[in-house]
Amino acid sequence: MEALTNFVSAINGVVWGVPMLVMILGVGLFLMVGLRFMPILKLPQGFKLLWKGRTSTSEGDITPFNALMTSLSATIGTGNIAGVATAIALGGPGALFWMWCTALVGMATKYAEAVCAVKYREKDGNGNFVGGPMYYIKNGLSSKWAWLGTLFAIFGSVAGFGIGNGVQANSVADALDSSFGISHTVTGIVLMVLVGLVLIGGIKRISEVAGKLVPIMAAFYIGAGLIVMFMNITEIPAAFGLIIESAFTPVAAQGGFAGAAVWAAIRFGVARGVFSNEAGLGSAPIAHAAAKTKNPVKQGLVAMLGTFIDTLIVCSITGFAIILSGEWTTGSTGAALTSSAFASQLSSGNIIVAISLAVFAFTTILGWSFYCEKCVQFLFGVKAIKPFRVVWVLAIPVGAMSSLNFVWLLADTLNAMMAIPNLIALALLSPVVFKLTRDYFAGVDVTMKD
Repeated sequence: MEALTNFVSAINGVVWGVPMLVMILGVGLFLMVGLRFMPILKLPQGFKLLWKGRTSTSEGDITPFNALMTSLSATIGTGNIAGVATAIALGGPGALFWMWCTALVGMATKYAEAVCAVKYREKDGNGNFVGGPMYYIKNGLSSKWAWLGTLFAIFGSVAGFGIGNGVQANSVADALDSSFGISHTVTGIVLMVLVGLVLIGGIKRISEVAGKLVPIMAAFYIGAGLIVMFMNITEIPAAFGLIIESAFTPVAAQGGFAGAAVWAAIRFGVARGVFSNEAGLGSAPIAHAAAKTKNPVKQGLVAMLGTFIDTLIVCSITGFAIILSGEWTTGSTGAALTSSAFASQLSSGNIIVAISLAVFAFTTILGWSFYCEKCVQFLFGVKAIKPFRVVWVLAIPVGAMSSLNFVWLLADTLNAMMAIPNLIALALLSPVVFKLTRDYFAGVDVTMKD
């Protein structure tokens, strides 16, 4: 096991090196500039479309609202609770600043992903819409790029078992064990049964569950975080100043915190930011491709809200709670750090974090089951759907009882492997995204024809 961990760690160091960070931020910035900062300027319009998208009569499988909720179900998970804490524990408070930067440019990336997903989607043998990077590479680029779509599907089908299954099951098992004394085995089995019951209904059942659970739990967690911030309201300016200062200057060792260089803040801030909001990974467009809409730009405007909500709201709540509480200097990391931060401010803070983590992780497993399923389907056809679901469900208890450090490391590495073909495709398809966007805001009809 140690040899395997060292091998994956070596690969991780390469794929999350300077070239990858430049690629993620560079493509996002390129898209943001090419869109003339539209994702930021049109944020209110995105929320308006989201509200209207609760019902839709257009052709598709799920409403635009539920498409975003399915996407959020997969993104709001351990990355928002354990991932933010890990970034701050290893990179210092400045890591939160670089998470924000990743999210701002990531809004343009997520927008472009959804636009391409709707424009280049197709129907499968069961009559359902399917889309995502493998399809917009296949249908949007020339045949010489077909291998890139296959590569994404391979990485996505494997990565899902890390980021969307093992990490989630393991983190919720840890949280329930430390807070309620529930064994990892029991948690794994219960999760396996619950996920199996939902997966039987496919994307429609997944989206219905996500559409109800995600808004409620997000509001619950954000509310608790805002209470912590309000209790320390006079310290917020100093905390914000510490975040900015730590983003550009090394942080000295203090208490249990070992200290961190600026590179560590950038590296862990960007890596955990991408892990949390998944902008550039190519996962979210798989859900948005199933939306009941014929307008790729409108779905793109809804999709970009996922990055805004996930990182600039939920991750920020976690980050400020950790920094304001002072717990970031204790040497704790992961969900335990977030839990201790909330517990130091609220009498039932650790319970709030444990419940939030459990529900967020559960919905993430559901959302990622769909992403992973579509990658497997792309490679092997609709006949592979049922066998995949069986394997996915059986993998949950295995993840719950695995080594957390190795699972995180593997998920982190596979994230980067997914992002590479997707970012290349987005850069090549950017002229299409820019034109559709210009036409839409100029009043030209950009709805997709049957």
